Amino acid sequence: MNSKQTLWAGVLAAVGASMCCVGPLVLVSLGLSGAWISSLSKLEPLRPALVAVALALLAWAWHQLCRAPANCEADEPCADSNVRQRQRLIFWLVSVALILLLTFPWYAFLFY
Repeated sequence: MNSKQTLWAGVLAAVGASMCCVGPLVLVSLGLSGAWISSLSKLEPLRPALVAVALALLAWAWHQLCRAPANCEADEPCADSNVRQRQRLIFWLVSVALILLLTFPWYAFLFY
């Protein structure tokens, strides 16, 4: 997987890991309610595995963007330093959002 695919996979894993905690809050905030929202708590046993996957994919994307040398031809977009810099900026913005999602259970009491 390239760094873009790894980053998207990490986002999906983090969303899956936080679905048990953030999902009900978002749905209630949007005005949706019902007993079925409590069924999202059944995803809690999957949370540790999804957190591990999200962190592993973030680490892989960081390695690809910051540590591994860029193997690009001169005419490819990845050879441009501006493109690489934007990719790193997007990576760090997404990483902050993912960390906030993954740590939501520790500060969720502030919203309920």
